[in-house]
Order: sequence, then C-alpha cells, then structure tokens
Amino acid sequence: MRILLAEDERSLSRAIIALLERNNYSADAVYDGQEVLAYLEAGNYDALILDWMMPKLDGLCVLRALRQRGNRIPVLMLTAKSEVDDKVLGLDSGANDYLTKPFSTQELMARIRAMTRSQTGQFTSRLTFGNITLDQATFELSSPSGSFRLANKEFQMMELLMRNPRQLIPTERFLERIWGYDSDVELNVVWVYISYLRKKLAALRADIQIKVTRNAGYSLEGRP
Repeated sequence: MRILLAEDERSLSRAIIALLERNNYSADAVYDGQEVLAYLEAGNYDALILDWMMPKLDGLCVLRALRQRGNRIPVLMLTAKSEVDDKVLGLDSGANDYLTKPFSTQELMARIRAMTRSQTGQFTSRLTFGNITLDQATFELSSPSGSFRLANKEFQMMELLMRNPRQLIPTERFLERIWGYDSDVELNVVWVYISYLRKKLAALRADIQIKVTRNAGYSLEGRP
C-alpha cells in the first residue's frame, strides 16, 4: 500500500515516513499544498496523510480541491487545532479522519489501518493466483512447495501483478507506483526486481509465470 504524507515540519515528516516503512507501507513525503496536488495528479496512492497548516496551499484548501475534482482518496488530517469546530470543518470538507497533534504512533497506525480498511470494503490479506499465494500482512509468497518473505519492493511489484493477473503492466507504471513519479531510478531496475521474483516463483514450483513483453511491460500468466 502506498501513502502520500504532506507535512511541512521536516523532522516530523521523517519520523512518520520511517514509521510507515517499518510497518510495510511505501511512502512519499511532500512539504506544501501545491506539491500534494501535483503528486496525486501524477502518481497512484492508496491514502493521504495531510497536515492542516502548510505553505502555499493549506490542507483544507487541498482537501476541498481534491473532492471538487472527484478524487476520493482516503484522507487523514493531522493538525494542532483541537477545537471541536475545527474537527467538524475538516470532516465536513471531506476528510475521512482527523488526528490532533501530538499523537501516539500506535494511534496513527490504527487510524491508517481503519481508514484504508473501510475504503477498500471487503479486504482480504491474501491474494491467490494459480498455486501461489501472497500474504499482504506478512509479505510471504508461498506455494505448496514452500515460502519466501519478500523484500518491500519485491512485495509491491508482486502485489501489483497479482492484483492485475493476465494484464500487461507497463514498466513505467511500476516505476511510478513503487519508486515515485519524480524518481531518477532507471527503467532497468524494474527488470532486476522482476528477475528476483521469477527466481522465487521457480523455486516455489509455481504454475504461473511473469511474462516479459519486450519494450512494453510485464504480466502474470498461467503456465501453458
């Protein structure tokens, strides 16, 4: 799951990003309201953590702009404003939840889980295709022959493939989804991680395979 964090206090932003990554989320950080809109326009995110007080465009304006554009991304607002009227204003403007600073890391993670769970509705922690199962909670890739715990980026790539079986996924989409649209990572890094996954699937005696379409992308297919 990929989260965008909008928090202009750099030290707090770094701490939250580290917390999210320890909990197996992929996260990008931005520091003003205009960046939020630019990142959401260009990238694919599953949730937004949005500070109220930010330069250039405050969180409330960002939130209203998103909802006016029809963007329904789950939004958790962070703010030092603790008055009931402020909370009501944030929620009425389209926030899914509201957390007042200072907050505990346990509460932050619990609210993120609840917000994304309610958004996805019938959430299952496991994806299955052929004889391969991917556990989204533990990052475990398994078959009747054994299992591997995937590294973070391996997991994100396999998750994207298993959520879209038999569909061609362009190399650029992997880069944008996992490394971020403004990343300077080169295209061949995607092939490196694909090769790691193909070796693991072979070791698991998978009845599925990652098919390479030259100069186009990758797809998860059943073996002939």
